Amino acid sequence: MNKHAVRLIGLWAMFSLLTLSAFAQGTPADYARAVGLRDKYEGAAVDIAGAITPIGQTHRFWYRKSLKDGNQFLVIDADTQQKQPVFDHDKVARSLSAATGSTYTGLKLPFNSLAFNDDGASFTVTVNGAPFKCSMSDSTCQRSAPGQGVGGRGARGGRGAGPNQDPGRRVSPDGKWEAFINNYNLSIRPAGTGTVTRLSSDGSEANYYELNSIRWSPDSKKIAAYRVKPGYRRQVHYIESSPEDQIQPKSSSLVYAKPGDVLDVDQPVLFHLDTKQSIVVDNSLFPNSYANSALVWRADSRAFTFEYNQRGHQVFRVIEVDAASGKARAVISEEPKTFFTYSSKKFRSDVSDGKEVIWMSERDGWNHLYLYDGVTGRVKNQITKGNWIVRGVEQVDQVARQIWFSASGMYPGKDPYFVHYYRINFDGTGLTPLTEADANHSVAFTSDKKFYADTYSRVDLAPVVEIRRTADTALISTAERGDVSSLMKAGWKAPEAFMAAGRDGKTEIWGIIIRPSNFDPAKKYPVIENIYAGPHSSFVPKSFFAYNQMMAQAELGFIVVQIDGMGTSNRSKAFHDYAWQNIGDAGFPDRILWHKAVAAKYPYYDITRVGIYGGSAGGQNALGGLLFHPTFYKAAVSYAGCHDNRMDKIWWNEQWMGWPLGLHYSASSNVDNAYKLQGELLLVVGELDSNVDPSSTMQVVNQLIKHNKNFDLLVVPGANHAAGRGNDPTAPYGDHKRFDFFVRHLLGVTPPAWNSLGIEK
Repeated sequence: MNKHAVRLIGLWAMFSLLTLSAFAQGTPADYARAVGLRDKYEGAAVDIAGAITPIGQTHRFWYRKSLKDGNQFLVIDADTQQKQPVFDHDKVARSLSAATGSTYTGLKLPFNSLAFNDDGASFTVTVNGAPFKCSMSDSTCQRSAPGQGVGGRGARGGRGAGPNQDPGRRVSPDGKWEAFINNYNLSIRPAGTGTVTRLSSDGSEANYYELNSIRWSPDSKKIAAYRVKPGYRRQVHYIESSPEDQIQPKSSSLVYAKPGDVLDVDQPVLFHLDTKQSIVVDNSLFPNSYANSALVWRADSRAFTFEYNQRGHQVFRVIEVDAASGKARAVISEEPKTFFTYSSKKFRSDVSDGKEVIWMSERDGWNHLYLYDGVTGRVKNQITKGNWIVRGVEQVDQVARQIWFSASGMYPGKDPYFVHYYRINFDGTGLTPLTEADANHSVAFTSDKKFYADTYSRVDLAPVVEIRRTADTALISTAERGDVSSLMKAGWKAPEAFMAAGRDGKTEIWGIIIRPSNFDPAKKYPVIENIYAGPHSSFVPKSFFAYNQMMAQAELGFIVVQIDGMGTSNRSKAFHDYAWQNIGDAGFPDRILWHKAVAAKYPYYDITRVGIYGGSAGGQNALGGLLFHPTFYKAAVSYAGCHDNRMDKIWWNEQWMGWPLGLHYSASSNVDNAYKLQGELLLVVGELDSNVDPSSTMQVVNQLIKHNKNFDLLVVPGANHAAGRGNDPTAPYGDHKRFDFFVRHLLGVTPPAWNSLGIEK
């Protein structure tokens, strides 16, 4: 070999080393940037306004915005356009420092929100869990006693004692009588003391009258109450391995209903005080209840109503019971072929004491508002209509016969998830847009609706706050405009919104793309999908953020994405119905096509190396990606997954998977399909998870072991549902494990020795 050849080989080796160094990913420097990214970006975000909140009966709004060295609370007056600090920040800091023994500064106060008291002369904040009342006149703060509340029946109907009610009795509106439970039966007596009169005699331990369900008629002549036949009280059991206050472990249990469990039966009973007559309401219209809502009397005492949600969520009715006869009728009956989304798309407003009803329904394939004749039960007219959806109702103005609401998807060619605000008349005329910008909006109205604050942003547009006059939607002032110049200098790159066609070749699937701050289009980047495909909502961020944990993951040498596939909410009913009895679908056919469309546009987007991670329902989805689509997804991190929908909470799973239980539950089960595992897997679970039974994860582990599958497992002692993620104290360790996992299995790089990096959080 001659000297020229030797020299060429040496130059080539040197070039190769330099190239490998330039293209290295998952290095200690990458880890250092990833861990420090949040402080760096959030510190560089300037003039970013938080939620805008109206103040009492005034035309003023308060909000919190970011400054270079901290935050400031401001108030703006819509009448004068004057903007000023809400209070003297330095004085409040000194007052709270003295009261707590800690040290605070005016730009770094220990609270993010406040609540003005009714008189506007003071406000309340929470510092380290303790409430403090602060005076507006002198900016001094004193610790106040926490408020006392009365617990209700929780999610199954929202029944409670109500304000100013003795928890053991229910006083009639005229103050003359009190109702209470005596030996499982309903009794009354003159208020304060007197002879007890038992109104029922059919109550028992196994069929009791429920105190919190008792409702007096407004004329104090009748009572409606539920007689409850209790269902199965399932308990989930826990072992806390490492309690803080003792060496030995602790055991505990939690009442936790699961799909298929026998539920309480709520039987409404009507009582006439003058005749002491009781009428058990015929249940022909509500024979198989998942849950009945609280009983609500009409203002004229002619009837009471409740909402009936049939087991399986395919029948939902508004029931009215005549106060004289006890006869029930269905004012409204929803009977979809799949599911009625009671958990997020139900809205009802009774007009003129129930003579009319504003009702929300997806019956025409899109979520819209309808005006019902409350007497005949017929639809008078559809209020909103079109290939878009109502997202929420702000107010029903019975006098003006107008509805103020939010909606999305009204503008073809625009992001169908952007929320806008509108006003419309009861008869469907006069649709008036209240927001303009092509962005995601949040609107806050003054109490008299004369002014509103419109905050809008996109992932690539910092928040803008505008004060507008409602009468003509005229712009009064631009209160704030976020500044990203410092963020850009710090290396921040705006996420990219990306759209591709779904499995049907036409439906738009939307997601975002996050690249590392040192992104180089000449490199090839593995892809990681952050997934949450719960059917109860949509999840891809639409508003601006300076930092998101996906950015830290990307910083190690990845492109990180988030997508809303079919089966999630906030699109058409047909889009949503892909989840029906098939949560395991998780929109994967749409997601994979979306990934392929991105790869077709960007050569650096490497879909031969795709990872996926998520928590809770996203934990189920992440593992599901490996089990059901192993040729596409190569590695997954699954946090606190509800891996079998029969093991998780009843209200969420029966909503989408239906009742009774059948083979479709098994088809979507990660436990029953664990034997299919091909890719790399890390399971993370908190031993005290009160949201998803941790046994759901351990049952996956059991099946993986039985089938001799290779996987990693992290059980976090003492942790609840957020183990290893979010704002949980264990999140830094969960991030560390996820970072290392994807660096090892997607980059093919041995992660840096974590203990020697000097990173503690």
